[in-house]
Amino acid sequence: MNKMDPVHSYRETQIKTATPGKLILMLYDGAIKYINLASENIDKKFAAYDKVSSHIIRTQDIVTELMVSLDFEKGGEIARSLFSLYMYMNRKLLEANIKKDTKLLGEVKKLLMELRSAWAEVANKAGAEQNQSNSTGINIAG
Repeated sequence: MNKMDPVHSYRETQIKTATPGKLILMLYDGAIKYINLASENIDKKFAAYDKVSSHIIRTQDIVTELMVSLDFEKGGEIARSLFSLYMYMNRKLLEANIKKDTKLLGEVKKLLMELRSAWAEVANKAGAEQNQSNSTGINIAG
């Protein structure tokens, strides 16, 4: 890929300037995108099975990234539960890749969408609190 590609530069800037909550949302969005692409290509049968496999593997990579980003010290039981859920998703993705099964992909997609929704609420709440604390500065006009 060309380093001067404006789309690549934009994406790189998005990632470098994103908050941790936004990065998590971006990971979920990417995983959901690749599950959708895999599901669409399964319908094309044998001609697209290499694409299906590639998209499922990309999804697994993202789920693995979510796993390694967990902080077990700060996250405690929630982090352990998420880790177990991510392990479950990766097993289902592996099975879906072997069987080329859209139902298994749909199950993982549903879980990812639910988790993404929860993270979006947390990120929005954190952003609102940050904005509120930034707006209560010192009044220099008076």
